[in-house]
Amino acid sequence: MSEYEPVEPPVALTIAGSDSGGGAGIQADLTAMRAHGVLGTSVVTATTAQNTRGVEDVHPLPADHVASQYAAVADDFAVGAIKTGMLATAETVEQVTELVAETDAPLVVDPVMVAATGDRLLSPAAEDAYEGLIADATLVTPNADEAAVLTDAPVDTPADAERAGRELVALGADAALVKGGHLDGESAERDTVVDTLVRADDAGGSAPERVAPTVDRFETPRIDTEATHGSGCALSSAIAARLARGEPLRDAVDAAVAGMTEAVRRGYDVGEGPGAVNPTALGEE
Repeated sequence: MSEYEPVEPPVALTIAGSDSGGGAGIQADLTAMRAHGVLGTSVVTATTAQNTRGVEDVHPLPADHVASQYAAVADDFAVGAIKTGMLATAETVEQVTELVAETDAPLVVDPVMVAATGDRLLSPAAEDAYEGLIADATLVTPNADEAAVLTDAPVDTPADAERAGRELVALGADAALVKGGHLDGESAERDTVVDTLVRADDAGGSAPERVAPTVDRFETPRIDTEATHGSGCALSSAIAARLARGEPLRDAVDAAVAGMTEAVRRGYDVGEGPGAVNPTALGEE
């Protein structure tokens, strides 16, 4: 009989929707966490009928069932970090805000509000409900379109991204990472993705009293492809996984952003649409 040799990986939790095409949502989250040696647990907020060409149908799950899933995970696992993705309805946003308020685990909020096509995915009530969740966030990770929704101002350039990040920190988030994939920028920046991290203190964690934010910009090569489906999900999950492993916030963001270049470069060429990023590349050191 062989000897039992269990491992004890860090645990992270994703609270998000399911992507039937496998490129984003819960599926991308769990893949990114596993690539970092972290056990990913999950709370499914909605199921979707989608593929590489787009979303055909969305079915939000009842908020009380979301709460039941969360309770089952929290009761049994030492969750080291939590990531939220698609929350679908105002009721679910409010439910999740109430649930995560009970934990001290780092919270990464990916405010999934705007599709790659520019279509708004949430009702105005659901968008407004995010304010409380952002106030509890260790890190909020909007793309430019989502940052514009959250701050009610256009986000077209790295300067706009910094302004939006500062506003999100002022709302209570410990830090904000405004992703630069959708930024227009100047001509010299079109070959470069500029992600902007605004932190409430130099250590990148919570501070008893707010101080002037620290701003970091991460510049990575822009890959010539439209196959970026799942990039936001994978990036926020990679950051959450690294936080679950005990990495400082800035280091976790720096490594995850750098890894995203390879995740896009080595994306999945499947289906008839543009394809999706490869979350396994994010865990490579």
